[in-house]
Amino acid sequence: MNQEQFEKLLKENGIELSEKQIQQFNRYYEVLVEWNEKMNLTAITDRKEVYLKHFYDSITASFYVDFTKPLSICDVGAGAGFPSIPLKICFPHLEVSIVDSLNKRITFLNHLAKELELDNVHFHHDRAETFGQNPAFRQSYDLVTARAVARLTVLSELCLPLVKTGGRFVAMKAANAADELTQAKRAIKTLGGGKMKVDSFSLPIEQSERSIIVVEKSVSTPKKYPRKPGTPNKSPL
Repeated sequence: MNQEQFEKLLKENGIELSEKQIQQFNRYYEVLVEWNEKMNLTAITDRKEVYLKHFYDSITASFYVDFTKPLSICDVGAGAGFPSIPLKICFPHLEVSIVDSLNKRITFLNHLAKELELDNVHFHHDRAETFGQNPAFRQSYDLVTARAVARLTVLSELCLPLVKTGGRFVAMKAANAADELTQAKRAIKTLGGGKMKVDSFSLPIEQSERSIIVVEKSVSTPKKYPRKPGTPNKSPL
């Protein structure tokens, strides 16, 4: 996906990028590739591939969830900033927090935010399990996102405790999302989740399958969740 295709497809979905936003994406690509030589941020470094599989793919969440309103977002395990930083560029009013367990990635994100002149972004070096038990952050976000981090049974325990009641958890998945949701329904209900929906579509050009799972938080998460670091992965609900 070249830059023209990127801009055109976003425009068709109601997002018209300004010159500043176009420059921010260009600079994001440059910084990503530059830092990727020093640390493992992504296996994808070709410009067209990054624009399609990282930038555009991240923004597809906004085709199914309304990001035009003021929202506080927490992105769990964002790695090099996906999906929250591309969404922040497109919707500058968002307040974005990223939690990641690797301090090297947090260092990269702090540098990236300065380079892109982003405000209202916060980066936390922590495990999602301990972050979700921290009273300063627990059940405080309008929306919590995660992209390709873990299976939904595990991901729900890492993300739903951070969502405020009435807020939403948005999981970005590739194929088999409907099966994952079926397997995770019990865990989601246990963690306070209510109404759920899946939207599936094909990524343009390469036609690979993608899904956006949206879970509404209907009641508070029981205090014992999330469990200790590593436990959700070893013993999913």
